[in-house]
Amino acid sequence: MNHAPQLYTRYQQLLEQSKVMLNNARKGMWEDLIASEMDYVNAVHELTQFMNDIKLSMQMQEQLRPILRNILDNESEIKRLLQIRMDELAILVGQSSIQQSVLTAYGKQGGQILAPQDNQETTP
Repeated sequence: MNHAPQLYTRYQQLLEQSKVMLNNARKGMWEDLIASEMDYVNAVHELTQFMNDIKLSMQMQEQLRPILRNILDNESEIKRLLQIRMDELAILVGQSSIQQSVLTAYGKQGGQILAPQDNQETTP
């Protein structure tokens, strides 16, 4: 049985899903990226199951090669954008930790107001 058309279609669908993920990452739509990633992982799993009993011809491998290259390129770009986002979040967490430390330090002052004292001597 010739599975080539169905296999090609599945790879094209996977490419389209990777494009959706990349678009979500570029727009900073992180929740949508996570949701689309779940669909992508499921599609990869289904494709893997489908290919278990298929032997690809050289011609089919050559037809799939550009699609696979695009999928891998999209994944690399998504990973790069995610790393940038993780770095941004790490900075925010670090700033939050510093703020918390400052608040804790001032909280230990027990409500004392720390201000410079006026040491001017008054002359009668």
